[in-house]
Amino acid sequence: MQEYLNYIPAAAQPYCKDLAASYRFKFILKKSRQTKLGDFKKDRTTGQYAISVNKDLNPYQFLLTFIHEMAHLKVAEEYPRSVKSHGREWKVAFQDLLQPVLTDIVFPEPLLSVLKKHMGNPKAAAGSDPKLWNALKEYDYNEENSQLNSLEDGSSFVFRKKRFTRVKKRRTRILCKEIGSNRLYLIPGIADVEEI
Repeated sequence: MQEYLNYIPAAAQPYCKDLAASYRFKFILKKSRQTKLGDFKKDRTTGQYAISVNKDLNPYQFLLTFIHEMAHLKVAEEYPRSVKSHGREWKVAFQDLLQPVLTDIVFPEPLLSVLKKHMGNPKAAAGSDPKLWNALKEYDYNEENSQLNSLEDGSSFVFRKKRFTRVKKRRTRILCKEIGSNRLYLIPGIADVEEI
């Protein structure tokens, strides 16, 4: 189960190893998923907990996602009755579990400052906080893609194997037209796209 430690910044590995040892759960490394970075589940028949994290994440995103999912596990054990999945209990657990590694030994600047601000009131997904998402993306491995925000209106791009033209920005999402079908979609501005 300790294979996941290879994906975490070295300075955070001892803490994560101890944290994981405090709970009984199955850890699963997953290939890239379009809709989520990680997942927490409880098997209804066996009662066993399982946490999965995408293995294509950069070390800082992997650590953040791992602790995000560990916070779900902590809440599930402390509150056996249903609570909101990203409610007050989860936010407090996430803040508590991340605090020991929220240092410049683990996270580089300017990511650390952005992350500290985010953790004042953490959101359900890092992608819901554009400043945090952009700070994390600075450490991604793929340099070929651009964010949709960085393209001009009228630019064409590929997103999830479909071709689109950027039409107009609407707050955090961009109105886009699929080439061929002319269907309109709202795509997050922070989405990674390949300009064509």
